Amino acid sequence: MRHFKPKPLSSLQNPTTPKTSASRRLSEILLVSAVTKTLSDSGPHALDLEAIPLTPALLRQILSSTSLHPLKKLDFFYRARPALGHFVEHLPSAYSLALRVACGANYLDRIPPLIGSMKEDGVVVDSSTFKVVLDSCIRGGKFDYALEIIDWMEALGVALDGYLYGAVIIALIRKNQLGLALNIFYKLLEQSNEHEGHGNSLFLSRVACNHVLVALRKARMRDQFTDFYVRLRKREGFEFDTWGYNICIHAFGCWGDLPLCLSLFDEMKAKSLGTGSFGPDLCTYNSLIHAICSAGKVKDALIVLEEMKGSGHDPDAFSYRILIQGCSKSYRIEDALRIFAEMQCNGFLPDVIVYNSLLDGLFKARRVGDACNVFEKMVRDGVRSTCWTYNIIIDGLFRNERVEGAYTMFHNLKKKGNFVDGITYSIVALQLCKEGHLQEALSLVQEMEARGFKVDLVTITSLLIGFFKHGWWDGTDTLMKHLRDINLVPAVLKWKTELESRMNALQSKSKDGTRMFESGGNISEFVKLMSPALAESEDFSGGDSDEWSSSPHMDRLASMAQSNSYVLPLFSLSRGQRVQERGADSFDIDMVNTFLSLFLAKGKLSLACKLFEIFHDAGIDHTSYTYNSIMSSFVKKGYFDEAWGILHEMGEHVCPADIGTYNVIIQGLGKMGRADLADTILDRLTKHGGYLDVTMYNTLINVLGKAGRVDEACELFEQMTAKAGISPDVVTFNTLIEVHSKAGRLKDAYKFLKMMLEAGCSPNHVTDTILDFLGKEMEKTRYKKASIIRDADEDNPD
Repeated sequence: MRHFKPKPLSSLQNPTTPKTSASRRLSEILLVSAVTKTLSDSGPHALDLEAIPLTPALLRQILSSTSLHPLKKLDFFYRARPALGHFVEHLPSAYSLALRVACGANYLDRIPPLIGSMKEDGVVVDSSTFKVVLDSCIRGGKFDYALEIIDWMEALGVALDGYLYGAVIIALIRKNQLGLALNIFYKLLEQSNEHEGHGNSLFLSRVACNHVLVALRKARMRDQFTDFYVRLRKREGFEFDTWGYNICIHAFGCWGDLPLCLSLFDEMKAKSLGTGSFGPDLCTYNSLIHAICSAGKVKDALIVLEEMKGSGHDPDAFSYRILIQGCSKSYRIEDALRIFAEMQCNGFLPDVIVYNSLLDGLFKARRVGDACNVFEKMVRDGVRSTCWTYNIIIDGLFRNERVEGAYTMFHNLKKKGNFVDGITYSIVALQLCKEGHLQEALSLVQEMEARGFKVDLVTITSLLIGFFKHGWWDGTDTLMKHLRDINLVPAVLKWKTELESRMNALQSKSKDGTRMFESGGNISEFVKLMSPALAESEDFSGGDSDEWSSSPHMDRLASMAQSNSYVLPLFSLSRGQRVQERGADSFDIDMVNTFLSLFLAKGKLSLACKLFEIFHDAGIDHTSYTYNSIMSSFVKKGYFDEAWGILHEMGEHVCPADIGTYNVIIQGLGKMGRADLADTILDRLTKHGGYLDVTMYNTLINVLGKAGRVDEACELFEQMTAKAGISPDVVTFNTLIEVHSKAGRLKDAYKFLKMMLEAGCSPNHVTDTILDFLGKEMEKTRYKKASIIRDADEDNPD
């Protein structure tokens, strides 16, 4: 093969005339064309580089050629690099072009050799080229290449600017490499601290910081989020923008830190007064409403909604969704229905999440008819139901004693095949266990596994409790036969074996004679424990307020958060659950709560306390369900001092309390004959965001009625049905009939019996016992009246 040897261009170097200049350009075009053709046909080895008048312009044109394969371009660059030594000032642009060729063609394995050649030649390309290289490495998953490039630049003493670092961090976050992004951030922070006082160009942009905050929140990395937030706050010259404030308010609101959310809002609003262009937007208000609802202050959230409207921000679909969810969870059913109607009047179509929240609230409030109407409306509006929708309906029907309807819906959905999941099976299996149909429950779990659904810890523990309660000791072995392919059951059995060995271990003599739960001393100590925050916040005036403020209620809440007297509320919308199943992290406490339920159901209080002590000493953090279960058993047994001791310890470890805690407290005070104190706690609870569910109303009606405060019990019943919109259940009617019968108000007792039958509430065996008592009382009344009439006739024979 003849090698290409172009003629020297010495005769074309004098551009004195246009003809000479045109000839030179033509010669360059022909030279580039000839070199490109040789490279394309035979490769760079067919070129005689010594015979080619190599210039930066020639190299640039060849590397920019669209007709040449990228690999041949890069091979030509490697061969031509030694000849470029006398064009030192053009080397950075040559390397930049070569790197861009490699990145554009996605030949990322060619980048390290190019970087190595740059090290040998002592060349540093411009920052825009580095950005292209880093983006390509990250996009292609070559994170080690990207880190090597950054390390190499640091070794040369060349620091990337904050914009470039920000671009790298954003790219890493989009590739789910949050850990690498944080490492780069902390490295950059160290460098910026070293260069402090020489400008802030090394630090990240607000956009990059906001991306990191969003990624940390989505990953639920609360500690890392807080650390990142604190570092940004300490950074001199760094200020959040509206997006950054909204991210922090939403994140800390999700994690229950309402005072910090209010403080950020107050700071944000103060800055808007100074600049005139910076302030809370609709997203800010939505995040705050969500945080306030999560803290149990739904009443305050409704006020904030009205303030938001007055400040010029119209609610959107998210605003209405948040409030409907909060009202439904806190048994504010009438408010939830009102907001639902307002949402539709303003032109927003409720989505499936809104309908699910409303359905859940209505079923919990025992308004089955209204729930069915809402579901029918959902179907008419064309909102497609999900598995979660049907799970809410089936669970709600079971809870409201519509068992046959729930089973029918479950079997119909199974035939369709697309509207049941593992949770649906778990709900039905739990109901079968409650009814004692353990063999049917096992068969259902077997079917559940055969259809490919996960048999979770909730289902397993429901079966274990069913076996224990009904004395089916061989049920565990049967369960093992049904679930051979699951790893969860062996883990549960192993845990049970370890538990039994710990329970049989000898008690430490040093603990003999010592109380596990030290009581608060007396009832006054209990009152002081339950109400300090509520008592102090009642008299809080909030100081001077701005009469021109568009959000006076929010200003007051923010002032309370900044005051020294503000204490986190002792009430939460989230309810303690026996099994929460957050993966391996919650397995131990979930199993503690499961076996605690087993022991307490059998009345084995000493075993339950020993179980609590064993795992408390092991450092396992108990949940509100754990404390509520033990405290409830102590109250039922009449150990009130010990129950207050549990409450005291709960306040130190689990805050805030849930509705179950207050139910136990009211029940205990009622048994102690302190209905007045129960009423006081109820008033303070409702004034500060707490709510009453069906169980709480029933407990209070029972406490007030048995204390002789029958009229107050009737007022509470009126509040339950008229104001809260909660339908009474059989327990409510049984309690009212009983307390009125024992108080001698037989007509009122009969009125509630009639009301019970008209409401379609089926009597149970307790109702029969109460009605027997009512019948006897009515016979006594008739006998007394007959005796009075007979005596009167005897005294007046005429």
